Amino acid sequence: MKTTYSRRNFLKTCSLATAALYSGAARSAIINVAAPAVEYVLRGGQTYIDGHWCSYDIGITPKGRLIVDRLPIPCDRIINVTGKVVSPGFIDILADNSSNPEKTFLTFEKYKLGDGVTTALQMHGGATHAGDYYRHFGQEKHYVNYGVSTKVMNLQYKYPALAPRLKAIESSLEEGALGVSHSPEYHPDTTWEELLSYARLARKYERPLFLHTRYSSREKELQGVDEAIRLAQQTGCRVHIDHLNSTGGTFHMAEALQRIRSARSNGQEITTCVYPCSYWATYLHSARFKGDWQSRYNMTYSDLEVVGTGERLTEESFNRYREQAGILVAARCGVQPMDTTVRLALREDFCVIGSDGGIEKERCANNHPRGANCFSTAIRYALDEHIPLEKILDKMTTRSTRIIGFPMRGRGELREGYIADLTVFDPGTIRGMATNADPCRFSAGIELVIVNGKIALDKSKPTGVMNGTDIKYQSNKELER
Repeated sequence: MKTTYSRRNFLKTCSLATAALYSGAARSAIINVAAPAVEYVLRGGQTYIDGHWCSYDIGITPKGRLIVDRLPIPCDRIINVTGKVVSPGFIDILADNSSNPEKTFLTFEKYKLGDGVTTALQMHGGATHAGDYYRHFGQEKHYVNYGVSTKVMNLQYKYPALAPRLKAIESSLEEGALGVSHSPEYHPDTTWEELLSYARLARKYERPLFLHTRYSSREKELQGVDEAIRLAQQTGCRVHIDHLNSTGGTFHMAEALQRIRSARSNGQEITTCVYPCSYWATYLHSARFKGDWQSRYNMTYSDLEVVGTGERLTEESFNRYREQAGILVAARCGVQPMDTTVRLALREDFCVIGSDGGIEKERCANNHPRGANCFSTAIRYALDEHIPLEKILDKMTTRSTRIIGFPMRGRGELREGYIADLTVFDPGTIRGMATNADPCRFSAGIELVIVNGKIALDKSKPTGVMNGTDIKYQSNKELER
């Protein structure tokens, strides 16, 4: 039986765990073995292990692996995290840094780190060619672990004909891409046969297909969900529906979830994610604003706000900015009511947390506040709404690793020998601080972040340590070596 997290439960659990730790019965049940050397130990924090909250020592070896023990781990360097929660590092499977990443990746990764993210995977957009991406960024140092899908939208511009596009996707998968991603709403001329081709390649390489569905309107959004389900049914591929609260479930979340649930019961592997916000953001020049967008979204010009300035749009400024590439606008709060979208989705085991964002510039910031504060905001929402803390953490760690699969092995759980990606936060103060007018703000309450065994953020500030690594499938050439 799961326990809803509260400060009183936290302290009570810590006291019981401490009493049990030093009782003769507890000690007699443990076989004493020589403990491996550890570099430092986190002590006194609250952890959720094997179905219950406890206060275990978390040791980190010089090779960046975890040692987890209910007894004190001998070590000269003890980091006191009493009153804090120690979690596996947060995993953002829907991070976004697709605009000029060569120049912006460090800003992007810094703000992910400030939100407790240890692994930022670009599965919504990604790279034109994963091999080229990994070769380039493998020469750089990184705050967090990183990885990409192959971005079909880029390939549609580069290869108008389908055959060379499919060849490029396959090459990208062979060289490490974590999956295939496409956004039919932004490319409405995408045919069903094209989507089938992309899904078949994903199935062939046993990778997920990440899909921003075709429709976001009240009248048609469920058609996009049905299309995603048919892709899984006809090809057998794993399908992930991106940010269901803004594509597919804005107006009909209960029905969308029921359809996914039914498909899963019939053997289809379908997952989805949400971000913990009641409004969306996108580029003003995009196809999302073609035609009668006001009727589609039940909005008007003044419901749009320029990210980075907070300026409300008028018909004149809308038309003027629409001619400029790169202007990001946010919809008014409440267009995706939390109670009828996010809260419903979070009840489902197949739904995880994904930001659909990232901060790429500190001047003239270009993203929804979720780009910097998605995970802290999700935790604050869960605590305020009395959603068990372990449930929301599971959706930010373990379940996300399962969606990606093999390259994430050894991450996302507090287990002996697993990779030491950890986030330590204060449950009393954690919250998102970013706003539309000022999206470049670190989350409050993220105290310590460890990436592959090294402390990358301490006392809510980056340490300068850059220990992130690539997350990818090994290419045939690498396997041969």
